[in-house]
Amino acid sequence: MIGRFDRYILAQLVTLFGFFALVLVLVYWVNRAVVLFDQLIANGQSAAVFLEFTALSLPNVIRIVLPVAAFAGTIYVTNRLMSESELVVVQSTGFSPWRLMRPVLLFGGIVFLMSSVLAHVLVPVSQARFADRSAEIAENMTARLLSDGRFLHPAKGVTFYIREISPLGALQNVFLSDAREEGRVVTYTAREALLLRGADNPSLVMIDGMAQNFDENSNRLSVTRFQDFAFDLNGLVNDVSRGIRRPGELSTPVLLAAGPEAQALTGASRAVLIAEAHERFSDALNGLIAPLIGFAALLVGGFSRFGVWRQILGAIGALILVQMVTQAGQGAVRNDAALWPLSYSGPVFGLLIGLGLLSISAHPTLFRRRPKVVP
Repeated sequence: MIGRFDRYILAQLVTLFGFFALVLVLVYWVNRAVVLFDQLIANGQSAAVFLEFTALSLPNVIRIVLPVAAFAGTIYVTNRLMSESELVVVQSTGFSPWRLMRPVLLFGGIVFLMSSVLAHVLVPVSQARFADRSAEIAENMTARLLSDGRFLHPAKGVTFYIREISPLGALQNVFLSDAREEGRVVTYTAREALLLRGADNPSLVMIDGMAQNFDENSNRLSVTRFQDFAFDLNGLVNDVSRGIRRPGELSTPVLLAAGPEAQALTGASRAVLIAEAHERFSDALNGLIAPLIGFAALLVGGFSRFGVWRQILGAIGALILVQMVTQAGQGAVRNDAALWPLSYSGPVFGLLIGLGLLSISAHPTLFRRRPKVVP
């Protein structure tokens, strides 16, 4: 019977956790997909590249929403069990709050393992691949500008048009409007142009054309004809170098070692690298703490016909407080690597909250006023 009860609670927790995780991942993914669609499709990339980038962003999105989904699923299941008096019946048979917590802790362990796999394996790999592909696309000027017969907008206030591209790669009949400077619009037209990669930034060399400079303040138009003119594409085509990597792209053992090579590769200090490694463990532990707080907070209220909304709001407030403590501890480690235990201040604080709420629910008369005995 004990095993059946644990399986019954665990099955409900996993089912609701899957539902909330799916909803939250879809919400985050849609928001991310809109940004990627604007960046990729509008710049001439194919739908396959868009799908690849959205797939690479999913592991980090899932890692973020797992603790929230676990908390929401635990709150929903516990509230339903209490409203239908199932927990009341089980407690009347002798199950203490500590005993009732066992399937919840097992569920939290499952969420912790999932978060750990994501944080230590899938997210670093996906972020490294995402950065590599972003650099490849940013360095591919053809995908950004060499699209004939279309008006392109590679940056705000800039419009670029090519009538056609010759077999030798020359751009025929080029139109470029630059309105990035407030109150001034410069329009370039050229019979032919070439894209050249310079030492610092790529340039567009226009041949046999003219530049029309319009001053909006004075309403004056000046025209300059030229035989050849080089236009700096800095800001329009990003020349990205993969010499520098972000700490989130490195594996956890490399971050924990924080050797000179890792510091040179990322350009980050030893404290930042160590903080990044311990953040992965700390954030995964929050997947274990969130269900504990949610279940213990609702168990304190007990059965009530008026619901447990106060306990739910209190659980949400406690979870926010745990996250604030977590962020404060992780910020301290980024300044001093010797303070790495503070990375786990949030999970420890959440564990203390959960154990305290369980103790209160196990002794419901602890904070109640005893009636005065009249002699």
